[in-house]
Amino acid sequence: MERLFQLGGILLLIGAILPIFLSQEKFIYAAIIYTVGAIPFAIVQFRQHYKGHDIVIRRLRRQQVSGAILLLVTAALMFTEYFHLRPLTGDLWKLSLCIAAIFEVYSAFRLASLNKE
Repeated sequence: MERLFQLGGILLLIGAILPIFLSQEKFIYAAIIYTVGAIPFAIVQFRQHYKGHDIVIRRLRRQQVSGAILLLVTAALMFTEYFHLRPLTGDLWKLSLCIAAIFEVYSAFRLASLNKE
């Protein structure tokens, strides 16, 4: 499971960075790579469970799950960007990705610091 999580994270990063270097016609490749990374990354996070009673850890786990859901929403928004299917203008996938990254990074560091205590 950990290898799947790591591979998903690497593909997420590559898929998020590629649009900087690719033209609009080749944006679909970034969306596909991102989606292939987002799915296993989110699945691994959904499968992790906390059965304890610590309110802080439960809140951080909910933030991680919310971040994983937003990563999947970002993947869908990337495809709507490429196929011009969304009624709103702007790069919503970038906003969704930023919010997901904040949730994921914050909860990862906080959970790691709580585990050391």
